[in-house]
Amino acid sequence: MEVLRWLAANWFNILSAVGIIGGLFFTAVSLRSETKTRQISNQLAMTANHREVWKELFHRPELARVIDASADLSNQAITAQEQEFVNLVVLQTSSVYEALKDGLVIKQEGLRQDVGSFFSLPIPKAVWEKMKIYQNADFVVFIEKCREERAGKTDSGHL
Repeated sequence: MEVLRWLAANWFNILSAVGIIGGLFFTAVSLRSETKTRQISNQLAMTANHREVWKELFHRPELARVIDASADLSNQAITAQEQEFVNLVVLQTSSVYEALKDGLVIKQEGLRQDVGSFFSLPIPKAVWEKMKIYQNADFVVFIEKCREERAGKTDSGHL
């Protein structure tokens, strides 16, 4: 009897609390869904940007040496076009790194191996050594760890 009296006196407060809790739950579900949608949208944009950068390699034969593991820099210096291409890859990689760090894109399996492979090639490695002083410290650490993993020195699951 006492419970019924209390419910009759507080029905509005109970209904308001249920409404607020329901609203918070709905907001949480919506935010989660929106975050996933934003991540996919960002992933598509990053993929388009990646394609634009790498398309240059296929349309400009003079850039083929950038991905040549046997490129001899003592015989032929890095060209301005090769340096420009590697700079674009560094900028793209930095953008992806920052987006991953902030959870704005979906983590890509194999990213560390891909980055380590590219920046271990003679031309990208030489260009990276010159330009890494202009990059954020945590991004430099990321690239260096990827290169070390590629060389078999360490194995880190971070980013």
